[in-house]
Amino acid sequence: MKFIRSGKVKDIYELDDGNLLFHFTDRVSAFDVKFPTPIPRKGEILCKFAEFWFKRLEIPNHYIRTEAEDKMVVKKMKMIPVECVVRGYFYGSLAERWKKGQVKLPKNIDTSIAAKMSEPFFDPTTKSETHDIPINKQEAIARNLLASKEYDWLEDTSIRIYQNMAKIAENGGFILADLKLEFGKLDEQILLGDSIGPDEYRMWPINSYQVGRIQESFDKQLLRDWLAVRGYQKQFEMERNAGKEPIAPELPAELCAEMSTRYLIAYKRITKSSL
Repeated sequence: MKFIRSGKVKDIYELDDGNLLFHFTDRVSAFDVKFPTPIPRKGEILCKFAEFWFKRLEIPNHYIRTEAEDKMVVKKMKMIPVECVVRGYFYGSLAERWKKGQVKLPKNIDTSIAAKMSEPFFDPTTKSETHDIPINKQEAIARNLLASKEYDWLEDTSIRIYQNMAKIAENGGFILADLKLEFGKLDEQILLGDSIGPDEYRMWPINSYQVGRIQESFDKQLLRDWLAVRGYQKQFEMERNAGKEPIAPELPAELCAEMSTRYLIAYKRITKSSL
């Protein structure tokens, strides 16, 4: 087994047969910054969530088997350098970019915070280990990241996956607000890859949802909100704009425990099983 790299959350190894081993760690990142404080059981929950979605979604993907509670074997692919983001609600960075005039949205949408959009909105970004940047179709083609037909396929497929997952989440008592997907190529076929879990989407309880306010999140947004309230989001942006690597603070134990609890609750309600 050969060590390949350590990402924001996963450690990746190449096996003797050419496949990859994903080790889902308890690390957490937000605003493209890695934090030193682990989230209890996070790796285990992310691994099992990824297994659930890969088995449940009816689309070819790179999943082979789950090796341990926090390890998964997948097919090695050439990853497409675009993160496919689908947004179903007006929230988060989409709302921030809209206020700054940095993104064009369909006409007549409700721009109240957390309002449901009339149709899911495809909002891809570049794929980076440091800082992801929103990108449109013309830019993706001009930078040779994708061909026109590939972009269209990814947009259509990502939206269909989002709609499917949203129905499953609803049956578990949650709203799937948005979703990030990654794809790769293997033998000229595009496969769904990476992982799918609370680090890749926003999920809100249906019974507490209310338009116009910050939502109760059963995902990584809990950490983002904690950081934003304390000024860390702006601090990270200032440090990055100055050409410096943002410095992550230690996270309080109660925040880490609450994130772990919410991830676990979401897993149990959506999969109808326990770890």
